[in-house]
Amino acid sequence: MRKVMAEYIWIDGQKPTAKLRSKMKVVEVPEIKSLSDLPDWGFDGSSTYQAEGKKSDLLLKPVRYIPNPLRPGTADVLVMCEVMNQDGSPHPSNTRAPLRAVAEKYASHETWFGLEQEYTLFEGNRPLGWPEKGFPAPQGGYYCGVGSDEVFGRELVEAHAEACLRAGLHLNGTNAEVMPAQWEFQIGPVPALEMGDELWFARWLLYRMGEDYGISATLHPKPVKGDWNGAGCHTNVSTKAMREPGGLKVIEAACEKLRARHEAHIAVYGAHNVERLTGQHETAPINVFRYGNSDRGSSIRIPMGTVNEGKGYFEDRRPAANCDPYEVCRIMLETICS
Repeated sequence: MRKVMAEYIWIDGQKPTAKLRSKMKVVEVPEIKSLSDLPDWGFDGSSTYQAEGKKSDLLLKPVRYIPNPLRPGTADVLVMCEVMNQDGSPHPSNTRAPLRAVAEKYASHETWFGLEQEYTLFEGNRPLGWPEKGFPAPQGGYYCGVGSDEVFGRELVEAHAEACLRAGLHLNGTNAEVMPAQWEFQIGPVPALEMGDELWFARWLLYRMGEDYGISATLHPKPVKGDWNGAGCHTNVSTKAMREPGGLKVIEAACEKLRARHEAHIAVYGAHNVERLTGQHETAPINVFRYGNSDRGSSIRIPMGTVNEGKGYFEDRRPAANCDPYEVCRIMLETICS
């Protein structure tokens, strides 16, 4: 019987921002062919901010698996898990379970999501490539830049992109961002539940691969104070009706629904987002909602291509880089599909 290394991945209960955890289980099967080949597993919730006291056993229930791209040529897998209570009910920290229910409720809308994950690479306590004292040159030449004087960390970025593709994730691009040592990758378009899973898998791979390079990635929405861009997780959304003729009107109607629930969305769009959504650095102020065509200073941007074709998608620019994609997709479906 073959021994397969299965890396069980879950989201912990830290507040205000949950983090990833994982541990490896050896599963004795010829290969993983379905979720039924992956047994439930337990862990100590008192060490992950998910339980108190001595009776701290919690359950890991596998819900999706992908090939482990860091172990090519093997049958090893990465396994996304939901955290369950001892009785099998969803744990309060389990944000995937509520999304499952909402995604099923609004399945007829055929909503697609594409997320743009920005992040900042650090070496020690400073952004990668920044001088030991002072600051690099002001922003201007770094976005989509080329050259060792303006771009830092490309080796890790490209290795991460290749790993995501080998794993079967729907990664469709990367680019250097406005602040030096800041990058972005894009995943999608896929339905809501898949979107959440794939972004968490991609984040795990980024953190894990950073170990090999001695580089850490942070999702803090304002990793460097001052006149530097923050880091977001722009969320592109399209329902079936938005992709059909006349879809632009559907998008505009959705924007008005989003206006009415602005505060509710901000509440789940990531901690410390107030430091990023200032009205500067390509953002709208956190207490203001507006949408506009090709406007990167708005809450919602309707892209040029959507306007020209009269159908397509919109971009919610409010979510922070450290947002929980399960929460973002859930509240978006609740707002625009109701």
